[in-house]
Amino acid sequence: MPVGTAGAVKALHVKDLRDEVHAQIMLSNTYHLYLRPGVDIISRAGGLHKFNGWSKPILTDSGGYQIYSLGDIRKFTDDGVIFQSHIDGSRHTFTPEIAIDVQRELGADIIMAFDECTPYPCDEAYARKSMKRTHYWLTRCVSHFEKTRCPHGYSQCLFPIVQGSVYPDLRVESARFIADQGASGNAIGGLSVGEPAAMMYEMTGLVCGILPQEKPRYLMGVGTPANILESIALGIDMFDCVIPTRNGRNGMLYTRNGIMNIKNEKWKDDFSPLEADGEVFADLQYTKAFLRHMFISNEILSAMIATMHNLGFYMWLMKETRKQISLGTFSPWKEKMVKQLMQRL
Repeated sequence: MPVGTAGAVKALHVKDLRDEVHAQIMLSNTYHLYLRPGVDIISRAGGLHKFNGWSKPILTDSGGYQIYSLGDIRKFTDDGVIFQSHIDGSRHTFTPEIAIDVQRELGADIIMAFDECTPYPCDEAYARKSMKRTHYWLTRCVSHFEKTRCPHGYSQCLFPIVQGSVYPDLRVESARFIADQGASGNAIGGLSVGEPAAMMYEMTGLVCGILPQEKPRYLMGVGTPANILESIALGIDMFDCVIPTRNGRNGMLYTRNGIMNIKNEKWKDDFSPLEADGEVFADLQYTKAFLRHMFISNEILSAMIATMHNLGFYMWLMKETRKQISLGTFSPWKEKMVKQLMQRL
């Protein structure tokens, strides 16, 4: 899922996201939209779909991770979170019920339960307390979700979130609790927050062994092409991450042969296409030399080209993965591709 934090993917038109990148779903951020432009404005527009012009599915996170990342300007309680806006310092409160109400008004197709994202590292006692709070909040989210309706006239799905930090016993307990909710899909949170990749894979595999196979399993905030392939092998179906867009705006391009920093001198007179074998993602007909020139010249077009290329590559990666799975050749292909995709060009 390309990340459109404020309702749009940075440096990319909705039309290009749909017709060139061929994205099927966009992620937007409850916390940011709640603060600006405000839920009332988006709701009066008819929901986020009508507000931003994106007609395909939208997933909104609950704001839990963004509030967690505020550090000293937020305070967790069992009732919810009190926090200050990073924009103007104003004070706000989010409870599980408010998080559901806000996402109902935003009108996303998939909405996330309000959770506490456990930091890494943390001791087991804190991780357990945090997990229990997430479970308590989930029961309130589910109860409020069942009592309310989307004001824009269509149904929404609520995904709960597994927590438990990097402690296997806690992850197992949380995964069982989440699986018992019978939700349309399930998410795994609190990973990719600084822990070693091996720990992330260990916890992901453990949780995927418990969450129902017939329902989507969503690993939140992941990740690099290698992270995605390794996590698919463990049973994950859905991903979101700012890596392809944020890194693209800074000149890092992902290709089938590895990663390139397009701002490096070596690409100055390289008139070959961005993909060495001529593969074109998102219908981009640009050369390495031209894109480097755009970056060095600080042209806005540089961010647009790089963003479209990287998202086009990520979409190709998922499409190719599905093909390899259907052919029964995913495992050997994955082993080869993980090494290939992460090498520096």
